[in-house]
Amino acid sequence: MKKVLITGFEPFGGAAINPALEAVKKLQNATLNGGEIVICDVPVTRYEAVDTVIAAIEKYQPDYVITVGQAGGRAAITPERVAINVDDFRIPDNAGNQPIDEPVVVDGPDAYFTTLPIKAITRTLQENGIPCQVSNTAGTFVCNHLFYGVQHYLRDKEIGHGFVHIPLLPEQDTLGNQATMSLDVIAEGLRLVAQATIDNPHDVAIGAGQIC
Repeated sequence: MKKVLITGFEPFGGAAINPALEAVKKLQNATLNGGEIVICDVPVTRYEAVDTVIAAIEKYQPDYVITVGQAGGRAAITPERVAINVDDFRIPDNAGNQPIDEPVVVDGPDAYFTTLPIKAITRTLQENGIPCQVSNTAGTFVCNHLFYGVQHYLRDKEIGHGFVHIPLLPEQDTLGNQATMSLDVIAEGLRLVAQATIDNPHDVAIGAGQIC
């Protein structure tokens, strides 16, 4: 029985809700074939976010970790390919930190690639009617910070990890001009992300690149 830790960020930037946390809460008792899900909520705070997930990893001893955050403007669930060693916050985090062009980890490598089967994940969600595509940028805010920091911690451990961005909820689109996805679809999509991760110890070779 494989164990999958799925984490979701708390609200930030003055918002009252974060779909990542709400979707992850719905997965508390979700079932997987050959696996189980444990969850963790994560503060949108530089360093504290990474420390929180590391503590959850040490508590639950998972086989896989899926960190999740919202991405306003995206219409699909997007597993991320790469985390970069840069903190460049457009807005302050929830503790008021706003680093500019600073490393996530001093003297760390320039980047870490996901160790999740992101193309198998993409294919699985698409086959189940859920919009999904590979993303090649996790931004430079706390999402990328967490992605990079957790990968750095796991660099010599046999635990798969990757970051997944999700769309906004309909109630977050107060102006009616943003792409959204229902909470139930997001939660089912994340459950399928976990299932595809268990089912695919090696990724599949399908095209998911971009020209620019």
